[in-house]
Amino acid sequence: MSKVIGIDLGTTNSVVSVMEAGEPVVVTNPEGNRLTPSIVAFTKTGERLVGQVAKRQAVTNPENTLFSIKRFMGRKYDEVKEEMKMVPYELVKAANGDVRVNAGDKELSPPEIAAMILQKLKEAAEQHLGQAVEQAVITVPAYFNDAQRQATKDAGQIAGLEVLRIVNEPTAAALAYGLDKTNETIAVYDFGGGTFDISILEVGEGVVEVKATNGDTHLGGDNLDQSIMDWIADEFQKGEGIDLRKDRMALQRLKEAAEKAKMELSTVVETEINLPFVTADQSGPKHLVMKLSRSRFEQLVEDLLQRTVGPVTKALADAQLSPSDIDEVVMVGGSTRVPRVQAIVKELFGKEPHKGVNPDEVVASGAALQAGVLAGEVKDLLLLDVTPL
Repeated sequence: MSKVIGIDLGTTNSVVSVMEAGEPVVVTNPEGNRLTPSIVAFTKTGERLVGQVAKRQAVTNPENTLFSIKRFMGRKYDEVKEEMKMVPYELVKAANGDVRVNAGDKELSPPEIAAMILQKLKEAAEQHLGQAVEQAVITVPAYFNDAQRQATKDAGQIAGLEVLRIVNEPTAAALAYGLDKTNETIAVYDFGGGTFDISILEVGEGVVEVKATNGDTHLGGDNLDQSIMDWIADEFQKGEGIDLRKDRMALQRLKEAAEKAKMELSTVVETEINLPFVTADQSGPKHLVMKLSRSRFEQLVEDLLQRTVGPVTKALADAQLSPSDIDEVVMVGGSTRVPRVQAIVKELFGKEPHKGVNPDEVVASGAALQAGVLAGEVKDLLLLDVTPL
């Protein structure tokens, strides 16, 4: 039987996983990374870039770099007026009222763009396995409606994948932790690159039910990076009188430096930001060197992190539960590596969250487990995923 792959198609990053010897294994892409940025770009010469290579030129080629395409999947043009203001690329209205993206002299639908990302993941899996892959399980947020789920299936089809099942992301995360074997109430705190979601799941008898879901679709690691970028730019402007935000080349480097600093501050208490030749004025080239401490970083982002509290409280209220009714807390998404985020979650639920599965990979691993069930490789695993929304 041919392999079925599990795909976490994320707003910011995507991951593909496959079952090997009864365990989900995350596939490394040709660049050697387990995460593939969910970004497609078209260069001046019309060449198509997908993933890391597209991300690297995002700031210098903003009109033709398509990121966060997941926000437009299965949506009508008139529904996404606010979203449109947040991206530098051009969106147009299709004859049927759908959203289309204008990039690289072409009009593309969001599923067509998502398919380019899926195709890259499919190829990575095929290289890893040494065989063709034709079927997949793809995850979506629990709040996705039918049109958004269908658009995700369409993207798979365009990429040459038969999508056997669409699974809710929090359900996939619970599966990856083996929590489908229990009769428990689980909170899945998913803080990714572009979005924050909290879901309350009830698990029993091989059925996972999404009891409540809430979140903030514009709160994620990208916002944390932006806070650091603004801080660096403000400090530099105070010292040198130059606003780096006005220089696209400098901005791309600032963005990369901010993301790197954030990641380092999850394990060290101080990091150095060092950007030689970041810009120049009449007197010659300018270098940027500054130190950022974890405590300063926490001050910069505390307001953003506190925005996760309201949705958690609402989700618990919707599920008619109090924090003490939650048996397990599962952390998903790279932003949950931030120590302050872990502290907030512990305060909210009064218990230590589950660790052990890489938060970037937990959803894809759950998708691979579900794929294994459908391929007949995994036995005794839940097959029912209910969203009564």
